[in-house]
Amino acid sequence: MNTIVLGAGIIGISTAWHLRERGHEVTVIDRQPGAALETSFANAAQISVSYCEPWANRAAPWKALKWMFDKEAPLLFRPRMDWDQWRWCLRFLAQCNDAAFARNVQQIVALGAYSHAALKDLVRATGIEYHRLERGIAHFYTDQKSFDDAGHAVELMRRFGVQRRIVSRDELLQIEPAFRAYGDRITGGTYTSTDESGDARVFTQQLAQRCAERGVRFLYGHDVLRLNRMGDAIESVAVRARGTSAGGQKDQILKADAVVVACGSYSAPLLRTVGVDLPIYPGKGYSATFPLLKPEGAPMVSTIDDGKKIAMSRLGDFLRVAGTIELGGWDLSLDSPLARARCHMLSRRIEQILPGVCDTRTPEEGGNPQYWTGLRPATPTNIPFIGRTRLGGLWVNAGHGTLGWTHGAGSGKAIAELISGERPAMDFRFLGEGATRQGANPLSIAARA
Repeated sequence: MNTIVLGAGIIGISTAWHLRERGHEVTVIDRQPGAALETSFANAAQISVSYCEPWANRAAPWKALKWMFDKEAPLLFRPRMDWDQWRWCLRFLAQCNDAAFARNVQQIVALGAYSHAALKDLVRATGIEYHRLERGIAHFYTDQKSFDDAGHAVELMRRFGVQRRIVSRDELLQIEPAFRAYGDRITGGTYTSTDESGDARVFTQQLAQRCAERGVRFLYGHDVLRLNRMGDAIESVAVRARGTSAGGQKDQILKADAVVVACGSYSAPLLRTVGVDLPIYPGKGYSATFPLLKPEGAPMVSTIDDGKKIAMSRLGDFLRVAGTIELGGWDLSLDSPLARARCHMLSRRIEQILPGVCDTRTPEEGGNPQYWTGLRPATPTNIPFIGRTRLGGLWVNAGHGTLGWTHGAGSGKAIAELISGERPAMDFRFLGEGATRQGANPLSIAARA
């Protein structure tokens, strides 16, 4: 089967790899000059099956209201005259209850476990190196109430087979001694030994190279102009090389048996042009990558700081720090006052937690942190859309929010299986099919995948 994949991030490249492994002819199209240069470029680096609670919970509306006037808030809602934003928010509010939270967690954990198994298989098969650390993920709390509330999340995760556990402050500092200087402000934490971390960009670019070696065709530097619909099916994709005008070069019309839209946040507006309307909205996330001044004092265990809702992961001689979500449209600037405030918050927080370990000086102070921002393709449930649309030949693999790295390998494998006529072995509701299979443990299913 001739298949076109739109998007060369972790989702698109994983899709291309698994399609090619199943014998499909694959073409990948991306507007950037290479793979993983947008949303997959500088994320939090965590493979976090156990830390995947949906944003929507019963406390979320009140927190969002409280945070609206805090430019450093973990989740910042910036209202716009944008119907898609308000429609997304209404659907999000409908998920802010305990029943929906538990239902959504089950789906996210099932996909995460399946994906983690798929990633391990892929690494074994390819030998890709990407600063991988299999040290687990820790989560520390700085106030007693948040630590007490963590027990409910741990109980829910364990119900679905995730071995996340509560740890005392002393045990957390034994797991990761790098936080001892900050230890007197830590009340306790949680820890999952089976999670891991690594550089998503390096992994994705290495996998793209291996795809090319196996015959996958890449059209980098090409804009997708339109999906060409004939009746109830998509028959082709129109693309144009970047930097050429409409009259300067003839558009390329690429025919395919199947088209997979894996363009992150940009998937939704593209799909709407052919009448497929999915609630995916961009969430602007930030990261900073700091050079290590004292590598011996830097953490080796990827960790979440609950106080600021940021994650930190060791990547060789650098520390990647990422977090905060801004729901305010398609802006990708780093030079606005709001963007600078959110970036500088990352610098200040790391200096508080790990004093003197990283070069956290801002550019104004003579430092050279690698600040970055990207649009996280968020759904109201935090569950991505994976599967077929109502139009023949049109498939979707998008909406992974902040879990694209965690869910990437499994999402690519799952959609390749679906396109090949197989049913992925996990308890998950795919786009275009009915209710999920019930009664199966998602971890035990993933282990057999």
